[in-house]
Amino acid sequence: MLGIDDELTSDERLIRDTVRDFVGKRVLPEIATWFEAGTFPKAMARELGELGLLGMHLEGYGCTGASATAYGVACRELEAADSGLRSFVSVQGSLAMFPIHAFGSQEQREEWLPPMARGEAIGCFGLTEWDFGSEPAGMRTTARRDGGDYVVNGSKAWITNGGIADVAIVWAHVDPTPGSTSSGYDVRGFVIPTTTRGFRTQNIERKMSLRASVTSELIMEDCRVPARAMLPNVSGMRGPLSCLSEARYGIVWGALGAARACYEAALEYAKTRVQWGKPIAAFQLTQEKLVNMALELQKGQLLAAKLGRLKDAGELLPQHVSLGKLNNVREALAICREARTILGASGITLEYPVIRHMNNLESVLTYEGTSEIHTLILGQAITGHAAFA
Repeated sequence: MLGIDDELTSDERLIRDTVRDFVGKRVLPEIATWFEAGTFPKAMARELGELGLLGMHLEGYGCTGASATAYGVACRELEAADSGLRSFVSVQGSLAMFPIHAFGSQEQREEWLPPMARGEAIGCFGLTEWDFGSEPAGMRTTARRDGGDYVVNGSKAWITNGGIADVAIVWAHVDPTPGSTSSGYDVRGFVIPTTTRGFRTQNIERKMSLRASVTSELIMEDCRVPARAMLPNVSGMRGPLSCLSEARYGIVWGALGAARACYEAALEYAKTRVQWGKPIAAFQLTQEKLVNMALELQKGQLLAAKLGRLKDAGELLPQHVSLGKLNNVREALAICREARTILGASGITLEYPVIRHMNNLESVLTYEGTSEIHTLILGQAITGHAAFA
């Protein structure tokens, strides 16, 4: 309505159109079937790699090096198909490739980033545990030094791509470095091939959300990796939290894609569904719903675009991302729910995208930081007082 995409560069518009075309031809005809069956076709990874979408915001090693805004636009178009598709790209690029790119050794970058950019190797990110989600620093997973190796023990839960991954970025408590003045454990990341002895996965089934996405538990039982598997250039929670900021940024855009798909479905349905001799779009209450949905979509787009330009300028702060994630996911979910009321009974079937997007966004609302956590991040930014505990 406001022509917000007119502000995109020609390269960003090309990426938008390319992803939208791919989604329309390759994903939309199949996604309801994948969702109903609870499957995600692993072959999709190479197709996404061929489009240059995996790690597209990173430089070198076969990555596209696109702008942050272009990456956001791509996330929006992917999630207009399904949150599971955007989640795959987000986890691959922002949670698995980003830490290797930002914190890894040259050897780790050269070994993993090119095949991951091509979709030949799939990554996952192991931080959350069954008992530690919003408080990740409390994790129980440990990595004990043993000669030239580390022995990793523990488990990670709700891990996207876990069951199809070739490599896992696993965060664990390690003993203080010899000679260190620290009296406690440190948090370090490890690049662990999933074929490593002592590493296994178990998929989490019977989900009603993100069904076209693989969600797994990672289990490490005396999983021995060489010391060079550790990410050498970051320690403490700064490592995983910076990865989460990267992924959350993609969600700011992606949630709008799901909302847009539901809005468009509701608008088209309202124009063609006739009651009392005229389309329900001609009734005031329906128009009020559609207008409110359009308002929030436009405001969300403006917010995402602002964050994109801040990120491109190197000025994006974690609280900016929290503001975007909190607002846009919350409003996107409200749009999907409102769209469902316009479609009536048809809105709960997979003949339309609405209930699928609505269910998916129930997960997006709480992963990568719950609404409560993002509220507290913003509260601390506003008041200067931390209120997490």
